[in-house]
Amino acid sequence: MKLGVAAGATAATIVGASVPITGMLEGYPVLTGQAMRYALGAAVLLLVARRLPMPSWRDIPPLLGVVVTGMLGFNAVLIAAQQYAEPGFVAAVMGGAPIALALLSRQRTASAVVGAVVVAAGIVLLSGGGSWHGPGLALALITMAGEVCFTLFAVGVVRRLGVLGVATWTCILATVIGAVLGTFFGGWQMPNARQGFSLVLLAVVVTALAFGLWYFAVNRLGSDRAGVLIGLMPVSGLATSVLLGAQELSLVSVAGVTTVALGCVIGLRRGTHDAEGTHHTHDAGRVPPKSTIANGSDTPAQVVAP
Repeated sequence: MKLGVAAGATAATIVGASVPITGMLEGYPVLTGQAMRYALGAAVLLLVARRLPMPSWRDIPPLLGVVVTGMLGFNAVLIAAQQYAEPGFVAAVMGGAPIALALLSRQRTASAVVGAVVVAAGIVLLSGGGSWHGPGLALALITMAGEVCFTLFAVGVVRRLGVLGVATWTCILATVIGAVLGTFFGGWQMPNARQGFSLVLLAVVVTALAFGLWYFAVNRLGSDRAGVLIGLMPVSGLATSVLLGAQELSLVSVAGVTTVALGCVIGLRRGTHDAEGTHHTHDAGRVPPKSTIANGSDTPAQVVAP
């Protein structure tokens, strides 16, 4: 439980703090830039993984779902949404992601749902709302759906391929699809020093590290409880902006952070079933504590010499 919370909180914090890094890629081709980012991320993950399990045919659809909706599609739609809506509005709409994850979990708990609602309220306070025009609302909703799909498409296949397996294969698929599509839409461009630094940092820290940590958290906590940790993304983004002097800390922001923290505490509470040890693997994302699913196996763990 504690390891799952720590992993999920770290992943959410990394993603939230990476917003200024992503901004360095403004004007760079979206698809080919992502292809390069995920190619480097896959290379790092391949170095870390001791073995890479081969996906079966039933694993391909959810892996593609993660790539198309939660990776390539999410980033592309997020950029488009900010052309028709203020960033605060997009962030506020994305605050619905924890609620969606809590409601769509097959063994959702009341505490997870309540916590998700509180977290969403905190995100709205942090973002400050904002306005939209044209397709801004639709694009913001699609962005939120991509955030949800990034987790939901993976919870089943993580049990079969393991955390590193899913993170690596999605990066490989995103590299191939992004490279092919980017060749026709946007083209290729040599990154300058600033853009190259951004791509490397996004690949190593945000992709290789944060992806693995997030799927580990979902594997341990379940999609409903892990979802409340999404609220830490805007909190981390706020902290980064304040430290960089790009934003001042206000009473509303403090209230938003406090509300998100309260929602996380509520949502991560152990339910009755957890306390009695009766949660089984039929939930989307929960695994037995002695399983080695994170390594791609569902057999009892064995001691392996390094």
